[in-house]
Amino acid sequence: MDVSTASAPNEPRLRASDLLVWSAALASLGVCLAIVGHIFWQGAAALSWEFLAAAPESAGRAGGIAPILVSTALILGVCIVASLPVGLATAILLAEYADAGTIFGRLIRRSLDVLAAVPSIIFGMFGNAFFAKTLGLGFSILSGGLTLACMVLPLFIRVAEEAFRSVPAPHRLAVASLGFSRASAILRVLIPLAAPGILAGLVLAVGRAMAETAALLFTSGYSDRMPESLFDSGRALSIHIYDLAMNVPGGNANAHGSALVLIVLLVAINLLVSWFLHRFVKKGFHTP
Repeated sequence: MDVSTASAPNEPRLRASDLLVWSAALASLGVCLAIVGHIFWQGAAALSWEFLAAAPESAGRAGGIAPILVSTALILGVCIVASLPVGLATAILLAEYADAGTIFGRLIRRSLDVLAAVPSIIFGMFGNAFFAKTLGLGFSILSGGLTLACMVLPLFIRVAEEAFRSVPAPHRLAVASLGFSRASAILRVLIPLAAPGILAGLVLAVGRAMAETAALLFTSGYSDRMPESLFDSGRALSIHIYDLAMNVPGGNANAHGSALVLIVLLVAINLLVSWFLHRFVKKGFHTP
């Protein structure tokens, strides 16, 4: 036997399936880089401090996006404040109190899965009918934020539920052996241990809410003025990008600049959460 031509028994071989996976991953990365590169190339010229601090002028063709950023922050704030406690409580109910095999547990989970697949424009129509008209909130930041909360709740609940279920069994046994009540164990042990997964679900929810347009068209409105309260109409950044690109002749430059700001905000939020997980959660709860 020719030793020089013999292949080592543990030598990795590139199989067709591996090549297909790597090709798909590189293609996805290439598409993502192409989109981000195009937006950066077209929008970098419009990006400046004046653009971030000034109000829109001439239907958005000139000026900046300061009121748009404030409206977006307020809408996201309402969304998080409304969805976080409800979503966390529901995730705890499903993970710790409702067994996966019960009819109640299966019904809630299937309902959440169906709601997660509902198009966002349906949530917009619901928000317009319920929050804007039935509750009398009108086209307002509050209507938009509450509608987004309804839209992101299914995703956040399912991710948070899996985070609670992923807590290792020895931790649960240790808590039970110490005589902790169920509520005390959840608050003092399970929530801190599941915090990385909960924050991941929150980031996914915030990312979807920030990029949402259809649901806000029917609820938060188009106004590009600086909002004075949650009951004022406010234009989110995604709606501003859509309006400039589709309805305002000559607005492409500021549309690309606004899109670049949106991408930067999304990246900043992800980096901030990653830093928080590394700095506080992992070091605080996983090291002796």
